[in-house]
Amino acid sequence: MARSKQPAMKRESSSEYFNKKTSTWEDSASGQGAVASKKATNGVAKANGRLEDNAITEDKGAGIVQLVIAVSGIYASFLTWAYLQEKLTTTPHGLRNEVWHFPVFLNTIQSLFAATVGIVYLLFSTPRGQPTPPVIPSARILGPLALVAITSSLASPFGYASLAHIDYITFLLAKSCKLLPVMFLHITVFRKRYPLYKYLVVAAVTAGVAVFTLHSGSKKKASRLSDEANASWGLLLLSINLLFDGLTNSTQDHIFTSFKPYTGPQMMCANNLMSTLVTGLYLVVSPYVAGTGVGEWFGMAGGVEGGELSEALAFMGRHPAVWRDVLGFAVCGAVGQVFIFYTLATFSSVLLVTVTVTRKMFTMILSVVAFGHRLTQMQWLGVGLVFGGIGVEAAIARSEKAAKEAAKKKQ
Repeated sequence: MARSKQPAMKRESSSEYFNKKTSTWEDSASGQGAVASKKATNGVAKANGRLEDNAITEDKGAGIVQLVIAVSGIYASFLTWAYLQEKLTTTPHGLRNEVWHFPVFLNTIQSLFAATVGIVYLLFSTPRGQPTPPVIPSARILGPLALVAITSSLASPFGYASLAHIDYITFLLAKSCKLLPVMFLHITVFRKRYPLYKYLVVAAVTAGVAVFTLHSGSKKKASRLSDEANASWGLLLLSINLLFDGLTNSTQDHIFTSFKPYTGPQMMCANNLMSTLVTGLYLVVSPYVAGTGVGEWFGMAGGVEGGELSEALAFMGRHPAVWRDVLGFAVCGAVGQVFIFYTLATFSSVLLVTVTVTRKMFTMILSVVAFGHRLTQMQWLGVGLVFGGIGVEAAIARSEKAAKEAAKKKQ
């Protein structure tokens, strides 16, 4: 008998699916909602004052009180931190006019305070009822974290050494140009390309630093050559500092993108704990290495009885008032990091960029007022070029961020 052809039947999709993890049938709508909820909470924030695409999403319930707390906390912490930094490194003490020159000891105290505060912040930022995330979640992350600790520990001594050859205003101005080493490393190492405006910003910032340095006021011809040589050497040391800073920031970017979800408080704890270990080990070992060929090649002074640790403690024994500045410097740096992460978590990285740029400008104004620096008209032009370029870059980054968020809402 001939087989009759049946009409095609439309198969309706089932609203249930089999979950292999739980071995149960679940409703697809609730499953999709769980996935969407997981994706929405899987943002990662970083605190180096720079924009991050995967930053923690803005808390829509945040109000004016939280905004005032966040901005005031960053300004108060880092303006005081910068004031104490300049005071420590430039103020002469005693009849011999001794000046503080122990950067590794200072960094060790600061990282120890920041690690302690970071652990407390990590505990309090963890939602109630959830386990506290581990500072080092896997063995694979140890390598990048160790690189961050080493580069950040190496950067600071070069920065402090440059202050012996350039003034603090030049130091602040150059430290505001962190975009340069980050772009340099991304172009040369990661083969990344940037839009044209980024290169124009770099050109404006570089020109501003050059104008500021070359127009440092009228000097006698006899001392001008030596002053220019000192400034060149100081800028070289500061360039090495910025290069290490750029490597630190690039490695942090790699950690946040490769080890999700790794949060800012976890990074704060891990980085400061490992930095304390690195710099503390140097303080203990350096007196024994100073007398060897390696120590002589690096220019390390002293013997087993000397070393930076004992010399720093002896300095503060002769000048006890320095203890207050050292501890204040460490506390302000640690608390400032917490306010950075609080701003990222409560608002967004867009606000943090604006606060960071204006904070650097206020830091320079504070230095001019508090320590009596005098700037020429050409130096003010250099300052304008630097902060103008940084401001344009921040404004464009803000608009790009807003455009990305608007595009996501439309999807």
